Amino acid sequence: MKGTMGIMEDATSGQTFKSVTCTLIWSVLAASVGSGFQHGYNTGVLNAPQKVIESWMNSTLHINKSELTFVWSATTSIMCIGGIIGGALTSVLSNGIGRRLTLILNNLIAIVASLIMGGSKYADLPWMLILGRFIIGINAGLNAGVSPMYLSEISPMGLRGAIGSMYQLVITISILVAQIVSISAALGTATLWPILLFIIIIPAVYQMLALLISPESPKYLLEKNDSQKALSESVRLCGKEGPANLELVRKEIEVARSQPDVTMKDLLYVGKYRRPLIIMCLLMAAQQLSGINAVIYYSTEIFKTAKLSDENAQIATVGVGVVNVLTTIVSVFLVEMVGRKPLLMIGFGGMTIDLTLFLICLYMDQHQIMAYLAVVLVYVFIILFAIGAGSIPWIMGSELFTTAARPLGLSVAVPANWLFNFIVGQAFLPLQELMGPAVFVIFIVCQALATVYFFIKIPETKNRPIEEITAIFE
Repeated sequence: MKGTMGIMEDATSGQTFKSVTCTLIWSVLAASVGSGFQHGYNTGVLNAPQKVIESWMNSTLHINKSELTFVWSATTSIMCIGGIIGGALTSVLSNGIGRRLTLILNNLIAIVASLIMGGSKYADLPWMLILGRFIIGINAGLNAGVSPMYLSEISPMGLRGAIGSMYQLVITISILVAQIVSISAALGTATLWPILLFIIIIPAVYQMLALLISPESPKYLLEKNDSQKALSESVRLCGKEGPANLELVRKEIEVARSQPDVTMKDLLYVGKYRRPLIIMCLLMAAQQLSGINAVIYYSTEIFKTAKLSDENAQIATVGVGVVNVLTTIVSVFLVEMVGRKPLLMIGFGGMTIDLTLFLICLYMDQHQIMAYLAVVLVYVFIILFAIGAGSIPWIMGSELFTTAARPLGLSVAVPANWLFNFIVGQAFLPLQELMGPAVFVIFIVCQALATVYFFIKIPETKNRPIEEITAIFE
């Protein structure tokens, strides 16, 4: 893996890289495909086979419909509680044993979770499925924290944005894969659904083997004062530009060390830290309270509510994944062309209008054309989410905080995302049973409030130095 390929120019920095090494490509694929697939696939895999798995649960537990709804909601959403725990372990493990080894060992968690979840049917124990979902959540939390960090730190400085976007892109692709393989015409049947959960072992083994011959993060090695190993790994990744790239990383570390430490007390009471923290936490909360994961987790049921047949509802759900992938690719370019704040306004404002129209369609379901219009509106919703609320909160996380405050600030904001993800996943189906289509009013109100707040409070961060941005909060 010592070869090089082509000439690449980074669109944002204008810096030209004479070579992209095979080692870099290998390592980027190992981190993004291995981790991103686990995260995205496990988010969408239980959607289509919901009814057949619920039927199996009920045959064992013998509970009424409302109790079954609660158990199913817990099964899907408990992954987020595991995500909070995994996220909390990110800093400890990545700084303690390194980024690469953390990702390698994290795959053991995925394998254990897969065996427990897939084995639940053969043991006839529904609680094993819930336990496995919790464990795979820990895996997802670690992946979400460590994989983007590793990707950023092994990338040439001018390619960080492009390579960093790979993780989110793979998540959306793997959600689509999960939606395709889990329909009733494939593996989403009463006898085959455990295979959907055993599949997780494949990317876990792939990543373990691929990362065994991938380099460690040069930044991590510099932080551990292993300059010689950092240089050799940087050369493996960046070729002849390795020493120059490593020097830029060294300067980053020196700047960070020269700044005073930021404590939790500073984060809560000092204006230039507290205000971006509030914005970031609200961005993460608004992302989940937009209703996106209700659409991903339960899109098949949503389409059935719109009076589509079971088969057509599953096909429409696959369409959601296709639209999500295509729009995520486009959003990578839009965010640098249009800016962060305009896309947030278009996204949240557009979702408010879109979901209001969707609600009207659900109340006029006696007309078949309204059912098909509801499907179109869900697709538009996905597009609006992907260009705004989907990617920008993660981008702005590194742009609103100073270098010294960024790790602690994100350690608070990211668990907020998982927490609200859990709340939506746990509450949506019971509330839908209680309120009917009116449940979407909750998301509409949250989106409308978010649009107004972000319009007033969020600064544009595109092409602005961090000193200028933080000065706004002082």
